[in-house]
Amino acid sequence: MNEPPFPPFSLSPLLLYIYPSLSLQSLTLSLLTSSHSLIARSITVLQSSLTKMVSQSLPLVSKSTVFPDQKSCLPDLKLSVSDLPMLSCHYIQKGGLFTKPPFPVLELISLLKISLSQTLVHFPPLAGRLTTDDDGYVYITCNDAGVEFIHANGSHICVSDLLGSIDGDVPEAVKGCFAFDQTVSYQGHFRPILAVQVTELADGVFIGCAVNHAVTDGTSFWNFFNTFAELSRGVKRISRTPDFSRDSILISPAVLRLPEGGPKVTFSGDAPVRERIFRFSRESILKLKARVNYNNTPKCGDRDGGIDAAELMGKQSNDTLKFPDRKLTPLAWLRNAVSTREANVTNPTVEISSFQSLSALLWRGITRARKLPASKTTTFRMAVNCRHRLEPKLDPLYFGNAIQSIPTYASAGDVLGKDLRWCAEQLNTNVMAHGSSTVRKYIEDWERDPRCFPLGNFDGAMITMGSSPRFPMYDNDFGWGRPVSVRSGRANKFDGKISAFPGREGGGCVDLEVILAPETMAGLESDPEFMQYVSVY
Repeated sequence: MNEPPFPPFSLSPLLLYIYPSLSLQSLTLSLLTSSHSLIARSITVLQSSLTKMVSQSLPLVSKSTVFPDQKSCLPDLKLSVSDLPMLSCHYIQKGGLFTKPPFPVLELISLLKISLSQTLVHFPPLAGRLTTDDDGYVYITCNDAGVEFIHANGSHICVSDLLGSIDGDVPEAVKGCFAFDQTVSYQGHFRPILAVQVTELADGVFIGCAVNHAVTDGTSFWNFFNTFAELSRGVKRISRTPDFSRDSILISPAVLRLPEGGPKVTFSGDAPVRERIFRFSRESILKLKARVNYNNTPKCGDRDGGIDAAELMGKQSNDTLKFPDRKLTPLAWLRNAVSTREANVTNPTVEISSFQSLSALLWRGITRARKLPASKTTTFRMAVNCRHRLEPKLDPLYFGNAIQSIPTYASAGDVLGKDLRWCAEQLNTNVMAHGSSTVRKYIEDWERDPRCFPLGNFDGAMITMGSSPRFPMYDNDFGWGRPVSVRSGRANKFDGKISAFPGREGGGCVDLEVILAPETMAGLESDPEFMQYVSVY
């Protein structure tokens, strides 16, 4: 009996490979007689299935447990009001793409295991496990249970395959370079808090880390990663020692009641999305910032000695890693500088920072692409570092989560009907107002109603900005050079999730990792206002 012909795009064989229970005749008939919308849905199913196949297809060379080089003497650490809400979030997945080291890969694996063991001595919680006591309090027990170390074979993949094209989506193969895919942080009760996966490539290597989000935020994560790299290249004394104190207002008597079996993520991991990185050069960002500020405020370094206060305050939010000696923080510098000039300043105009300008541009572009009704309320959430915002301040290298999510609301009509400056001012006002009293109010509100963080786009009009372009992501030299690129896994991604990375070139350039529904991404890519600032380099 002759089999029916395949559709021209040969989708049937691929679908049959994924769903062998389907009959060839019924599948082909369905495809030939269905509408284009059904074919589109089939393609979406195919893409989703292929994504899972790719992430699971890397052969495992070895898997082992790495223990700290020395026994920990750190007591159990109670999860804070900033840690506990993250129990429903996926493990953080971030890593670096490197060129091929000048020595055999087995030597690299041995080196990384040794240096990881040494790094865990400085970060005992990462080698521990979560535990809940009889009263419902959750702790990190620093019991030296160890971390997972995986060596994967991706020798069929090139560095260029993971970089992808400049104007294309992030390659799905990147997702296979991380362990603990879509693992919820509550599982730290039963699984390691940290997993390191080293993927051997044809012409390079990818070092990916998956870390429990209830244990670390971005500041703590990159301090660990930087220290791991330092010790790998032979540094004898680490430059930034983490602080494990638990005596701040973040440590609360409130109890987070969790469902049996633990919480689940609050967004759908199966919804179709596209992921793309938009790059913004220093020149492009300066041009955007000048537009937002109407070119009416002197900049730091100008001949008249002007001070870009907003830019400096933005740096203070996440530059604590760069001031470990505490001798002169950006805020102290700002106070000194302002005191010498305030007598000469009259009617100062609020200065909008580069990052707030970029966020406002994105807010407008995505809102326009979503084609929302003018009356629809949109939300732009920004994660802020609270270490320096609290009084008394936390140590800049405080280990754990010390972040809060600041929502800014505006109708779609206002976001698009008013100018870019107006959007940026809304973001600026909320960020600048988030001082110690506001941080404490957030804590008190949570204590009245303890809950996990609701991550997702619940009404189709939300944007969530995470990470920071000021994190030292490219300060990770394991002994043969800085990363070619920094990438993330599948964790905590949904329509409207944005992550900000520094550009590899430094100097203020920014990469935005943007996750959007396919039709929204297509609209953003064709948006003239947004795309005029996107750089190709």
